[in-house]
Amino acid sequence: MSEEASSQDGSGKASRVIRIGTRKSQLARIQTDSVADKLKELHPDVHLEIVAMSTMGDVILDKALSKIGEKSLFTKELENALERNEVDLVVHSLKDLPTSLPAGFTIGAVLKRENPHDAVVLHPNNAGKTLDTLPEKSVIGTSSLRRAAQLKKRFPHLEFKDIRGNLNTRLKKLDEKADFAAIILAAAGLKRMGWENRISLILEPEDCMYAVGQGALAVEVRARDTDILEMVSVLHDPDTVLRCIAERAFLKELEGGCSVPVAVHTKVKDSQLYLTGAVYSLDGSESLKETMETSIAPGDKQSLENVDERAQRVGVTAIKLPANSLDAAERLGVDLAKLLLSKGAKEILTVARQLNDAR
Repeated sequence: MSEEASSQDGSGKASRVIRIGTRKSQLARIQTDSVADKLKELHPDVHLEIVAMSTMGDVILDKALSKIGEKSLFTKELENALERNEVDLVVHSLKDLPTSLPAGFTIGAVLKRENPHDAVVLHPNNAGKTLDTLPEKSVIGTSSLRRAAQLKKRFPHLEFKDIRGNLNTRLKKLDEKADFAAIILAAAGLKRMGWENRISLILEPEDCMYAVGQGALAVEVRARDTDILEMVSVLHDPDTVLRCIAERAFLKELEGGCSVPVAVHTKVKDSQLYLTGAVYSLDGSESLKETMETSIAPGDKQSLENVDERAQRVGVTAIKLPANSLDAAERLGVDLAKLLLSKGAKEILTVARQLNDAR
């Protein structure tokens, strides 16, 4: 914990101060406040302070995310503060966190997932239309190779251009100019901002599968801080943890990131975890997509003995969750990635990366 800080509460008792790091954007603050509120509820004796900072991804707005070539675009500065003990935990959108974290860090909590799907936000002039009914050569704004690759294939009459900035900025660019007929955003962000009324339609998996970890919030901590890890672990949502471990294991095995189009869809039903994963060429003309499932039913008590609760799985430490379920989820992601790699996924992704670098 940062210098074992403490403050006086109203009764004159010393209460522990926990500092939470976050990005400065309005959405990041809303997400962090929601985590802080949950922690306050569970630990009323702890005093929470929020420390907001800018990241490289917030500052560099004239380049597409996939062109900057930095895996920790929205996390590096926050992790630096965590390393220097200036903050005790950091709240991220899970999709911003690379599948391999720096040494000494871990994701101590993955909260219940908001709607992970992508949303279409139409320009006010196009109200009532769909992507199908937009005029030929209408321009759709998205900074995501994953979204563009899937939608180019599904809606060949549309054109796609990069749009950067936080949610407020992108909506302003859409509304105040005639450059874009629509933009594609994560439904979760719009919902958390209270802007659900801006969602024209939600994209179903048949049209556009989502990013690894999309819609989930993650709390990153120093792995050695057992008390902080214990404190945040109660925030874990078991189904979300299992889904996101499978997704992150899939992405890691593929060696993917934001510079290549990789998409997923997961669900938990009747103690089975289903994972659909896909890779795409930049224009969406080539793709590979498969679905696999595994049982995530907890094992018997005997199998839980001698389990290292502090074990990380693709950067996630999920103490109090059954180890065999976590292992099954991770194995599912790896197995699905290996299946796609055996069918030529590496070649598709290599070409996509080279073409993106050359753009």
